[in-house]
Amino acid sequence: MKKQFSLKRNEEISRIVHNQKFVSNKIFCIYFDPNNELFSRVCISVSKKLGIAVKRNRIKRQVREMIQKIFNFDIRMDYVVVVRQKYLEYTFQENLKHLETCYLKIR
Repeated sequence: MKKQFSLKRNEEISRIVHNQKFVSNKIFCIYFDPNNELFSRVCISVSKKLGIAVKRNRIKRQVREMIQKIFNFDIRMDYVVVVRQKYLEYTFQENLKHLETCYLKIR
């Protein structure tokens, strides 16, 4: 995922989450909102409850790879992907399918 596709500013993330448009399942919760950019932007949120920093960074790398495979960045949307505790109980392929089903509900 390119750096321009990442969503970093706290004000923008708060705006998207407080807008309360979201789709969720037992592993992921995706908040979304249209934007004025020419491309989509994504933020990945992993709670400290999921483990130490090394483990959380590994989860973020995996989710970033999943997003790159699934998401269409030509659509003008902002996404905040929240990873839940159940993520650790499944394999990469199963998590990929769960994220894909969540994303397809949005589209």
